[in-house]
Amino acid sequence: MKFLCYFSLIFCLFFSCKNESSNKNNVEPDNKTVVFDGITDSIRPGDDFFNHVNKKWFDKAIIAEDQVGVGSYRFLNIPQQELLKNILQEVSQQEHPKGSIEQKVGDFYASGIDTLSIDERGITPIQPILDEIEAISDISGIMDFVATQIKNGDYSMVAPYISPDQKNSSLNIMHVAQTGLGMPDRDYYFQEDASVKKVQEAYQTYLTSLFELVGDKDAKAQAAIVYEIEKQLAQVHKTRIERRVIKENYHKMAVSELEKKHSNLGWRALLKNLGAEVDSLEVSQPNYYDTLNKLLTKVPLAQWKWYLKAHSMDSYANILSKPFRDIAFEYSKVLTGQAQQQPRAKQMVRRVDEQIGFALGQLYVKRYFKEDAKKRALDLVNNFQKVLEKRIENLDWMGDSTKLKAKEKLYAINKKIGYPDVWRTYNVEIDRDKFFENVVNLQKDEYLYELKQLNKAPNRDEWHTTPSTVTAYYNPALNEIVFPAGILQAPYFDLYADDAVNYGGIGMVIGHEFTHAFDDQGAQYDKNGNVANWWTEDDYTQFKAKTQKIIDQYSAFTVLDSIHLKGALTVGENTADNAGIAIAYDAFKLTEQGQDSTKIGGYTPDQRFFLSVANIWRVKMREEFLRNYVMTDPHSPPIWRVNGPLMNFTPFYNAFDVKPGDRNFKPEEERIKIW
Repeated sequence: MKFLCYFSLIFCLFFSCKNESSNKNNVEPDNKTVVFDGITDSIRPGDDFFNHVNKKWFDKAIIAEDQVGVGSYRFLNIPQQELLKNILQEVSQQEHPKGSIEQKVGDFYASGIDTLSIDERGITPIQPILDEIEAISDISGIMDFVATQIKNGDYSMVAPYISPDQKNSSLNIMHVAQTGLGMPDRDYYFQEDASVKKVQEAYQTYLTSLFELVGDKDAKAQAAIVYEIEKQLAQVHKTRIERRVIKENYHKMAVSELEKKHSNLGWRALLKNLGAEVDSLEVSQPNYYDTLNKLLTKVPLAQWKWYLKAHSMDSYANILSKPFRDIAFEYSKVLTGQAQQQPRAKQMVRRVDEQIGFALGQLYVKRYFKEDAKKRALDLVNNFQKVLEKRIENLDWMGDSTKLKAKEKLYAINKKIGYPDVWRTYNVEIDRDKFFENVVNLQKDEYLYELKQLNKAPNRDEWHTTPSTVTAYYNPALNEIVFPAGILQAPYFDLYADDAVNYGGIGMVIGHEFTHAFDDQGAQYDKNGNVANWWTEDDYTQFKAKTQKIIDQYSAFTVLDSIHLKGALTVGENTADNAGIAIAYDAFKLTEQGQDSTKIGGYTPDQRFFLSVANIWRVKMREEFLRNYVMTDPHSPPIWRVNGPLMNFTPFYNAFDVKPGDRNFKPEEERIKIW
């Protein structure tokens, strides 16, 4: 049910560094120094710093057949999953008290590993759902089915979620967002270039194959109808860029008003079926529900049944028998370029983490997490907070009253490090022999867990990512910054590395997440998490002008030769990248090494700082995945997470003697600085 708006930076450090003993008086590294190998001297730092540092690695890196990329960034969750697999394989082979976290995660994992039993069941688990769809006789029957499936975790036509009211963050309310599509984004239904047409064709083939698997004779025609319904819904979807304007995606409406406006949707009955006792809803994208209400009578009932069948089969395909899993993979292969399905163990590690991850997280923290990392990380976060305060004080474009509000917001940020103080529990029985039912029951439990928070004050101790995940995020609705245990370990943060490496690595990440409180979206929220204007008119005008420069700059960047970045989609992350490096650098300059000039491994402290920045984005992706990434992801591709900010940052120019004539040189007056 939860679609909370928060900003994440999934990241990691580098593979190519060796830890050896350090002596800062030595020019050459000894056995604790992080070594930056693979530097390509033929590529000048000022021409392309990302490839100056990473090109040799990039050319040699091989993406595994069952992966869409390799290296750092989100792909460091791959080796992290090996640690989780160690835990799951161990607990799944032991006897544990019924109801214990070991029993639940172990038996859930075991139930999904047993593909022989899953395959023997064939279509049986989903047949009751298909029968229920076939028995629908009117529009109210459609909506009753939709409510049931929402509680089971399927948001095919209506997407409710519970989170703080954007105008009263002390209260959780129910929101509903646009949904209804099968492809990743509305733009896939309308673009005409060859790569997108290929995805459209693969998706329609997938829909056809789903209908064929359940014995429908007119599978291709039915798939075409489903695709056409989705396309009509996609036409009224707001774009990802339009959804960045928070105030224009907030529409609180009385249920009585919605009942009159959308008589076909039957909001009162729907909400009653959902168990939601509310007299108002926040409808984030009203045009979607206006159109859905009309289509419920415009589209024949039989066609809606096909739509519901297709979305139900798609929702459950990966937990059904091999034929379903195979056709789902064939479609995803076109979308991502992944050549082979992952081994079942890898798939199940990911599913356990997604569905019962805080139980698994307790076992992970107990086995792998070092408490000293939590303390050191908190110290760093507190220090970076002070550095950002000073940067705010020194801004030449912001007035004193807005600076005061900005600093109040900065120090109101709730900092979460490592793992929750209170662990989430799962009120569900896990049966070692019933994988499909386990998945559905966990989704039902998730729904009920969220529903209990409706009409209550937000639980500010709650986490929205599991402790083992390699990620960090800022949540504007709760004004919180979160660093899970998954990143607080070597090589992400190394107590034995010199400060330049740590400040250029995890330091950049800390600065990045703090900046999300003040990017184009975060700046729309006040210190309490309410969407409110805390700016003077002149200051906000100047802020918007500066973010527009970021949009324009990044819109000119390309990947795969001709695909331009979406500057307006990525502006928040790009703002955070630019400021994150600057904040980390300021903090680094307060350290003993930052004030020194002694070389390590042939590099000055400043050079090592920037080398570390480039290394944390050492990534290689499949072309198909990268195309989808540019269309849908609010982060820039890794090359521009390095080269983009650094071309705006004068200390980088000084560290590597970047001069006019270098490809990424910008005159000082053109270098963009916001925070």
